[in-house]
Amino acid sequence: MLENAVIAIEALLDPVRLLALFAGMLVGMVFGMLPGLGGVAAVSILLPFVYYMDDYAGLAMLLGAVSVVYTSDTITSVLLGAPGSPASAPTAIEGHALAKQGHAAQALGVGFLASMVGGLVGAAILFVAIPVAGPIVLKLGTPELFMFALVGLFFASSMIGRDLAKGLAAACFGVLLGVVGPAQAAADFRFTFGQVYLLDGFSLTIVALGLFGVAEVISMLAKGGGISHERIKVTHWGEGFRDFWVNKFLVLRASIIGVFGGFVPAVGASASTWVAYGHAIRSTRDRSRFGRGEIRGVAASEGANNATVISDLVPTLLFSVPGGPAAAIFLGALFSFGYYPGPRMITQNPDLMFLIVWSVALTSVVGAALCFAATPFLARLTRIPFAIIAAPLVLIMVIGAYQSTGTMGDIFMLFTLGAVGWLMKHGGWPRAPALVGFVLSGPMEQYFWLTNQIHGWSWLGRPGVLIIGSVIVIPLLISAWRWLRRRQTAQAKTESDENKPAASESRPDMALVMAVIATLAFAYAAFETMSFNPASRLMPLLAIVPGLPLCLWLLVRGFREFDGFEFRTFKEPEILAVLIVYATAVWAIGLSVPTAALLVWMLFSRARMRWWTGAIYGVIVFALIRLLFETLRGDPPVGALVALS
Repeated sequence: MLENAVIAIEALLDPVRLLALFAGMLVGMVFGMLPGLGGVAAVSILLPFVYYMDDYAGLAMLLGAVSVVYTSDTITSVLLGAPGSPASAPTAIEGHALAKQGHAAQALGVGFLASMVGGLVGAAILFVAIPVAGPIVLKLGTPELFMFALVGLFFASSMIGRDLAKGLAAACFGVLLGVVGPAQAAADFRFTFGQVYLLDGFSLTIVALGLFGVAEVISMLAKGGGISHERIKVTHWGEGFRDFWVNKFLVLRASIIGVFGGFVPAVGASASTWVAYGHAIRSTRDRSRFGRGEIRGVAASEGANNATVISDLVPTLLFSVPGGPAAAIFLGALFSFGYYPGPRMITQNPDLMFLIVWSVALTSVVGAALCFAATPFLARLTRIPFAIIAAPLVLIMVIGAYQSTGTMGDIFMLFTLGAVGWLMKHGGWPRAPALVGFVLSGPMEQYFWLTNQIHGWSWLGRPGVLIIGSVIVIPLLISAWRWLRRRQTAQAKTESDENKPAASESRPDMALVMAVIATLAFAYAAFETMSFNPASRLMPLLAIVPGLPLCLWLLVRGFREFDGFEFRTFKEPEILAVLIVYATAVWAIGLSVPTAALLVWMLFSRARMRWWTGAIYGVIVFALIRLLFETLRGDPPVGALVALS
């Protein structure tokens, strides 16, 4: 074993292979910072180049990109509040709140260090665990896998916000979005409204960017100024090191949670990060800062998601079951180089296994060091008027969304879901449960259908199901008992508020509008579901049965709290309208003219730049966006009216 490890490190230290590794790392860092692109886009762009290299160099390049995406994704999550994936949502919630308070450097520093530790722990356990992970994973049946996904969804619903009803309703709404398109268990297409675009369902990129990215851009553009209104000290990093050291054991525990979560195909990253985040909340005495900017939340989520990305390779290597889209591309590269993943791969290709471990460990350290070195400059961006940053940011989001199908439906859906995310934000509905519900709907449906086909309903009595289910039931029972006890004291409300994560500011009018939309959506879904094949109804009903009563309750409560609409001090609908007009103009006349007009509006109307600096900056942004568009797609939107002429 030691001999194989030495052979692998010697092979990796070959100049060409080392250069390939670092080239992949740099590409992964850049794409990790661009909202909506991330690891899948990074490895997709690198894939054509790996075939010109030997097997070790090509695989090292892909591993370099995969290993640092979550590290650099911290930058987008903290500074912009737009997670590149559901696993980064806790970082966006806590880190972005810290950035607004002037502590962006602190959040980034802790995030980078936690990501590095998570990557190292993942690499170490990957080496130790692969020989024993196979039997463990094989013992997990579909009932246990379904319950594990359900635990992740519950944690995402209950950990953010004071209102559990809104959290659970948001999770059900996310699951409902996830079942749009083809059913996994029958030949049915669900909720497509006769639109060809919806036959494949929604894209994860579009849902994530819409609910978080577009909604945050609208809010920050309306407020004006920079992301942070406080001056950020960027010359002293001691606070970040100190907070990391104080929470070092939390990072380690979160990394271990992430590793074991990554062993579960398809659901690991989304579920395990929220389990780690929930562990951070439950292990903290004063929970009042969670949701408002708690550094422990950043430490736990970053340690877990980076470790999960690496351990995702375990089911990929052992069972040819990729843990995620990036792992699926890596699996295809393995096949192309003549490697066939399976239990025998450990004994037949030990050098390759060690190559993976060394590549992940090296890029985790170097990638974190590069990101950490750039922290002072990146933190200063929070003082720049946000409209200057928003100009290229919105266009990058459009490019990220357009990667899904290359049709205008991608751009329309981006801003439609952006409007929904904006309503959820101001209505007090947490958006993270909706995003996690969307991601987990696919694997949950597959596992739920197989479980009922194989076991009927007897699976509810399986020991593994009962143990995993207790993670949900026991906290609920304890919370109910504490609530009943506190109701008997005069301090019940105060104590309850102090021990629950903070919610975002909720406007009664927006809460009512969101409740109306969600209720109508669930009611229509309930009606439409009756026409589906019985096997196709399972997952929609799993969302509708709890979701519709919850929304009806929120609707009744919303009418009671409603005291009229507020318009005079609310500038955000105007910005949302401009973005929708932009999408419509792109559909009508193509990309160039509407993009130039959007840049003019943002730079001169919102950012109030001088004409000559704004013109130079706008030309540079426009040229880079065109270049990026043509590099990734090669065919930017032409426009329906132009195509007819």
